[in-house]
Amino acid sequence: MVVGLEVHVQLKTATKIFCACSTDFGAAPNAHTCPVCLGLPGALPVLNDYAVDLATRAALALGCSVQSTSVFARKNYFYPDLPKGYQISQFDKPLATDGCVTIGTRGDGSKVNVGITRVHMEEDAGKSIHDRFPGATAVDLNRAGVPLVEIVSEPDMRSTAEVDAYLKTLKQILEYVAVSDVSMEEGSLRVDANISIRPRGETKLGTKTEVKNMNSFSGVVRALEVEFARQCAVLDRGDKVEQQTMLWDADAGEVRPTRSKEGSHDYRYFPEPDLPPLIVPLERIERIKRELPELPDARRARFTKEYPALTEYDVGVLTASRAMGDYFEGVAHRSGDAKTSATWIMGELFATLKATGQTIEHFTVRPADLADLLKLVGAGTISRSAAKQIFLTMGKTGDPPARIAERDGLLKVSDDDSLTRWIDEVLADNPDEARRFLGGEKRLQGVLVGYAMKKSNGAADPKRLNQLLAARLG
Repeated sequence: MVVGLEVHVQLKTATKIFCACSTDFGAAPNAHTCPVCLGLPGALPVLNDYAVDLATRAALALGCSVQSTSVFARKNYFYPDLPKGYQISQFDKPLATDGCVTIGTRGDGSKVNVGITRVHMEEDAGKSIHDRFPGATAVDLNRAGVPLVEIVSEPDMRSTAEVDAYLKTLKQILEYVAVSDVSMEEGSLRVDANISIRPRGETKLGTKTEVKNMNSFSGVVRALEVEFARQCAVLDRGDKVEQQTMLWDADAGEVRPTRSKEGSHDYRYFPEPDLPPLIVPLERIERIKRELPELPDARRARFTKEYPALTEYDVGVLTASRAMGDYFEGVAHRSGDAKTSATWIMGELFATLKATGQTIEHFTVRPADLADLLKLVGAGTISRSAAKQIFLTMGKTGDPPARIAERDGLLKVSDDDSLTRWIDEVLADNPDEARRFLGGEKRLQGVLVGYAMKKSNGAADPKRLNQLLAARLG
């Protein structure tokens, strides 16, 4: 299998690339349109300058060389959802070229480097809707003119596992540098896959097909597996693979041809007469490069070095997103305990996010407050059981942990009188377990300590409880 991908990524701008219409998702059909994005006669495009910044940021994050001069071109084709009859894109002079993304290693230990051929800017088309009205196709032009970058890879991937790793790596990098929401569900990330096959050991590329209509990473993987099997079967029976565009039908689990594959000559590219060449001065490129955040690979390497108590798995989870890494470091620096911080984040915090539907970016508990909670546990001021209760309350109210602990009576109780009273009540409430424990069944000690902790609402000192219970055995 030989695969190269064309990934179309919507840039995170408030307005479209050549007009002031909103890019918000979910509006009524055709609500975000104007004479420019409708292609009405006499309407002229004006380039969104912020989109240029975002596209440059994406290109630099992918290791590309940004060209000081690039040119917009008209890509001519005729679809119902392309109101002008052409798409403004870039062709022979793109914004950036020659990047690279490392996605892991192969079985022989060699790194898998996927080359980035080019990153260019373009406008999106509208959307044809085939299932809303019986016997008719509707057209929604809200997406017409939405700013995109197209990231074109070299045919460097040799398996669907590598395709999946590349897409996840690309998505993570683009999220880190905040150029896109990269949501396939909302159409802000779309993938077209070029796939060919060749006998092992040969270097000449086979005839490729392009697979479209894939709406998830798993869908891309499955579609390529099916198309790979189809191409193998074609060659096995002595036929030739035809260069064509294939549509993935997820419901049927099959690919089917839709048209012969176009070449660049079919689109009749020529420079866009209504836009001058795009000039990105070197000082602007250098400024954007300086403003790039720490990228995923660099952050993983630094976490591994600076926090030796973390496992490779911990590092992978904590650097999965830029926001997650920032949150962890906020907790670890203030608490002084990286491993405990990681354990709480991957345990209690993740569970709370899942239960409440919150995201780490908008989580109620601030990193400083979680760090203060961990310091209260470390100092012996509260028990771990009480800390879990306090954390749940923090998630609901946003109050600092010390205030909750004092208000809710969760400060650790270590005096023997109180602990003895709870033990007596537990033994009285659970006579069967008490009789067996006092008769020498030591394994029940942990159960009785748990009952006592519950009776104290987590405030009891579990270590001292264990000592007092053990003393009852004489």
